[in-house]
Amino acid sequence: MTSFIGRITGVLTGWRGDVLALLAGMLLPLAYAPLSWWPLALLSLAVLFAIWLLSSARRAAWRGWLFGLGCFGAGISWVFISIYYHGHVPLPLAITLTVMLVMYMAAFPALCGYLYARFFGGGFSANVTRLKLLLVLPALWVLIEWLRGWLFTGFPWLAVGYSQVAAPLDGIAPLLGVYGVSWAVALTAALLVAVLLDANARRWAVAGVIGLWLSAWALGEVVWTDKTGEPIDVALLQGNIPQNIKWHPSMRLPTIDLYGNMTRDNWDADLIIWPESAFPAFYHEAELYLEDLSLEAREHETDLLIGILFQDLDSGRYYNTMLSLGQDQRMYHKDHLVPFTEYLPLKSLLGGLVEFMRVPMSDFSKGGPHQGPLPAAGQWAGMSICFEDAFGEEVIRALPKATFLVNVSNDAWFNDSWAPPQHLQMAQMRAIETGRPMLRTTNTGISAVFDFDGREIARAPQFEDYALRATVQPRDGMTPYAYFANIPVVVLTLASVLWLGWRLRAQTIRPD
Repeated sequence: MTSFIGRITGVLTGWRGDVLALLAGMLLPLAYAPLSWWPLALLSLAVLFAIWLLSSARRAAWRGWLFGLGCFGAGISWVFISIYYHGHVPLPLAITLTVMLVMYMAAFPALCGYLYARFFGGGFSANVTRLKLLLVLPALWVLIEWLRGWLFTGFPWLAVGYSQVAAPLDGIAPLLGVYGVSWAVALTAALLVAVLLDANARRWAVAGVIGLWLSAWALGEVVWTDKTGEPIDVALLQGNIPQNIKWHPSMRLPTIDLYGNMTRDNWDADLIIWPESAFPAFYHEAELYLEDLSLEAREHETDLLIGILFQDLDSGRYYNTMLSLGQDQRMYHKDHLVPFTEYLPLKSLLGGLVEFMRVPMSDFSKGGPHQGPLPAAGQWAGMSICFEDAFGEEVIRALPKATFLVNVSNDAWFNDSWAPPQHLQMAQMRAIETGRPMLRTTNTGISAVFDFDGREIARAPQFEDYALRATVQPRDGMTPYAYFANIPVVVLTLASVLWLGWRLRAQTIRPD
């Protein structure tokens, strides 16, 4: 056994450890949609953690960065499509911007590796080292993921918890959210490292994996919310308007006619939803048309949710908006905007540097965090527009009033890359976290309906004009995550790190 562990240790050190870190990072995106090979997330992190155990602080940071380059280089390089093909940025600059984003994202696992090796690193054998591996390393991983989802407005893409949608560990999501699932993935990976490299800990490490996964499975059997009202029939309209012609003046009337005809073909639904900015004009330019459409909807006892742009004519500000029509008319303005595409941070300083980003409608205003849900089919819809569904702590603002969730998006920016299925998986996680059905309507796909437990009810084919029909049951009540958001998982993981840090310091300064 000693020789076996020695051989593994030899593989993990030197340049081989660097290569393994890069390969482990490249492996991780395969755990997410569309492939959803979720066990690879456990293997990928286990390899990284084992490498970090044998690394100095500087080498751990380097290997964490290599891991990040592999992960985000393979997993989010689709941003190049939006920058080059739809943003019309020159090819060398588009490549540069994509590489810069990947390098920035890679800095987060680098930070995690550095902090662990600098303050807690060393070996496999001592009991306190096992505590470092099992208490600190998963906790640090989650804290750094949370930081990545918050810093500079946040980019939580490829948090490892998302890889476990429709896997046993997703039962933790209603309790602790996606970061709680990330913690369970990281803890499992740490336990696997203990099984492999610590012969004295093998038995209890195996028991720990079994206990963790059985607990997650049991939590997944708990129903946290209750039915309310009657089921509602919904129609999700996917117009499939290519992004490169979406805003062309010649497409305005054909687009309006397309969605208008699809709407009239589905008047038997209780609720009809158009995608993000599906109406190719400002609200004030189409007010008469929308009034007629609203009257038609009332005659058929149907409500509408329509993606449109809204401009405040007094201030000149404009918003990415969802408009409810039918029995009641209200608006929801997108609040969490995407930097450099929907708004420009530090505009006075950076304005001259980003004129090359010729993105239509790229100076939106924020709608504010306290807008509340929209009325729809006798219920209340918790709204999110595009990127907003990546932030569970923002989606739960609509609760407990909202009885179902709606996300509208336009993933046509990313063509047939992995971005749309990855984005869909994040919306699916929001359903599990909140115990609410999720209705997701997109321009070119992927439109889908998920039940309160994340089970897929219906899905539209991508890149087809399609009216997706489904029946959903509204629900009320609150999951623990809906009550407390990310506070418990952040507090618990931070407490784990600080407690062991205090214990180690106390041992260091204790007199003989």
